[in-house]
Amino acid sequence: MRTTRTPTLYLAALVAATTLALSACGSPDSDGGETSASSRVAEQAGPTPRLALSYDGGVLVLDATTLEQIADIPIDGFVRLNTAANGRNVFVSAAGGFRVIDMGTWTVQHGDHGHSYTTAPKLTELRFGGAEPGHVVPHDARIALFSDGTGDVDIVEPAELADGKAKSTRYTVPEPHHGVAVSRGDGSLVVSVGDEDSRTGVAIIDRDHKRIAGNDQCPGVHGEAAAAGGVLVFGCEDGLLVVDGNNIRKVASPDAYGRIGNQAGAESSPIVLGDYKTQKDAKAEHPNRFTLTDTRTGSLRVVPFPASYSFRGLERGPNGEALILGTDGALHLIDAETGAETAKIPVIERWTEPTRWQDPMPNLFVLDSIAYVSDPATRTIHAVDLTERKRVNQAGLDKPTIELTGVTG
Repeated sequence: MRTTRTPTLYLAALVAATTLALSACGSPDSDGGETSASSRVAEQAGPTPRLALSYDGGVLVLDATTLEQIADIPIDGFVRLNTAANGRNVFVSAAGGFRVIDMGTWTVQHGDHGHSYTTAPKLTELRFGGAEPGHVVPHDARIALFSDGTGDVDIVEPAELADGKAKSTRYTVPEPHHGVAVSRGDGSLVVSVGDEDSRTGVAIIDRDHKRIAGNDQCPGVHGEAAAAGGVLVFGCEDGLLVVDGNNIRKVASPDAYGRIGNQAGAESSPIVLGDYKTQKDAKAEHPNRFTLTDTRTGSLRVVPFPASYSFRGLERGPNGEALILGTDGALHLIDAETGAETAKIPVIERWTEPTRWQDPMPNLFVLDSIAYVSDPATRTIHAVDLTERKRVNQAGLDKPTIELTGVTG
């Protein structure tokens, strides 16, 4: 339901916007005003990636290299996290809409060289959307924010967001529902179709908000992923929809009820990793199979898995490899083309997925070639080098965390 790559296009847009705002090579004040002791800007030797981990009542910010805690930002209630894929910002889905955290790390490009800076992370005054904020999807240098309670889709430019002055354009679906939207580079939108009782498929809306294509053969449509060539995939209770340009193709599951509700894609791979559930009436199914769907051919492979996993444990590596965090406590690396496991890296102790999806559970997130695994049971976070295929760092956390994301700086 989420992707973790930070596309070069996003970073280029970020650099361009920030360069316009900063005309000199000296240490800038990211807010454009005077700096206080707590928000003073410091130049760094290079980009400083940071992590955000949510807990019930706030967000922890860590240095992604040292795993040192930098900030604890209080936010009322249960919050969800999504990267803005612009190197600097994280969205918080909270009461009343989407809010934005400035992670306090960014890089400005000056011709043939760059300058990297850090400052104190903070919850900004920016707010988008409305009631029941849901899916956040960065794609084609745009970010689509879907508000389930209103059916509003807010489109935000990531470079403007990093500059702290973002405004959104809006499209509203005919009926509010738990939905998802993707904004494409040509100005079109791919949006889910449904109402408060059911979801049936997706529609393609042009830049003038006119429907130009659709498919209603996707019961329970949920989640999305992008594959090589900008191809989009949406999960159904009986397979997937593959959207290539304005063509929409249904890929059926081998089981009558074969739900693929969460997917992970990679820009370098035509293969999409997905979960796979077959127990329609189960309160909490613990799947032991996953899916690999080839968007070129429409073929769907169901692959056995030696453990179970949760929706928070599907990711992609820097070379397009599929990554699954198993309930056996290991990170499994899988060749997306063949489905063969290429490595199994022990990270945490065995665990069991809770019945409520909102409860703390291990989480997997990838920045470049490092995979991060949070373990709320032991209040720890672990860093795994995907090239060396071994754990390289770990640290304790103040609180049992729920979700995990990050920025490249």
